[in-house]
Amino acid sequence: MSQAAPTANVPPEQEPSTNFTVKLGIAQRAGGAVVPVMTGVLAFLAGGIVVAATGHNPWTAYKGIWQGAGFNWLFHIPWNTNTINLSAFNLSQTLLLTTTLILCGLAVAFPFRCGLFNIGGQGQYLVGLVVANWVGVSFASWPTLPHVLLGIFAAAAAGAVWAGIAGFLKATTGAHEVISTIMLNWIAIWGAQYLFGQGGPLQNTYNPAAPESGTVVQSAKIPVFWGSSALQGTDVGFFVALAMLVVFWLILNRTTLGYEVRATGFNPDAAAYGGINVRNKYIQAMAISGAFAGLAGALDMLGYLFQFGVLDVQASQIGFLGIAVALLGRNTAVGTGIAAFLFGGLLYGTTRGLNPNVFDPGLAGNLTSMIQGLIVLFVGADILILYVWNSRRKLKRRVAPA
Repeated sequence: MSQAAPTANVPPEQEPSTNFTVKLGIAQRAGGAVVPVMTGVLAFLAGGIVVAATGHNPWTAYKGIWQGAGFNWLFHIPWNTNTINLSAFNLSQTLLLTTTLILCGLAVAFPFRCGLFNIGGQGQYLVGLVVANWVGVSFASWPTLPHVLLGIFAAAAAGAVWAGIAGFLKATTGAHEVISTIMLNWIAIWGAQYLFGQGGPLQNTYNPAAPESGTVVQSAKIPVFWGSSALQGTDVGFFVALAMLVVFWLILNRTTLGYEVRATGFNPDAAAYGGINVRNKYIQAMAISGAFAGLAGALDMLGYLFQFGVLDVQASQIGFLGIAVALLGRNTAVGTGIAAFLFGGLLYGTTRGLNPNVFDPGLAGNLTSMIQGLIVLFVGADILILYVWNSRRKLKRRVAPA
């Protein structure tokens, strides 16, 4: 006589999740495009509410940002780059910012995959910028290609060493990388101010009264591929940044180092049990992240800045924006590239596209910072939704009649 198979009594807490929760959980784990897109939409909606509360038209403000970033040029058919076009110029400036933001975003995304949070992108960027300026001012007799390559590789190496300090402290003493990178940021900031300040080793020689660095010589300048070099066109560094997105993906997904970095990020104890030298991975991950940030400083200095002053050091915040870029891009290569383009347009669009009739220019920068902060805040929205949804279901079970 056959006996019916027993049926398991599944506790309410262990019942299968609803389709909504399952789909959202899969999207969160897969790092799909749904959550980042919704994050951006929510941030811009919240920003629009604030704009409306100030008595301005959100649609007009965002339209001004769109045009100020040069995004409208992308829909001009046929493209005509032989004539002076304000939209084309604006887009070229957006691409310059995108170049830097891609690399600063990768400087955060790579160590994050190893379980590390690199807050030191700004310091690593400044170290690379200082080294690139020194190389760019020196060796004036060199040909262009070796001069540019020397500046790029020296800056990337300097950034790697600077970030590697935090990785070394993490590996040897257990010092938290957030604390050490923040302190290294301030050392880099004050060090750059000293080097470029009055009487500093890297101050320009033609105007001792100006606390600025020397100007990069012509042989060290990265060639412009779109626009006029006199009007700060987009240089070849943009393609270098795109190439680094590919390098980032290849390292993480097609190399032993990338596998060990991801394994360490998932569970360092299990990685160590499996034979991975976790301490070395901390140092290597931070060094690679610093190389990305140092490269960003080199491309800026040799691509279009050519000179940097004490006031510029104090005002620079581009390295910190890499945190928001990496978070919105969910620490992936494609996501980081798209997020960098969005932030680049937002940064340049708010400074060029919001005239006094549209939005108070004095508040434009605050609008940018607010949207950036909202994006970072809403990055955790997927986790919050899952938590609230599961909490609601558990509450319904508890109050349900027996």
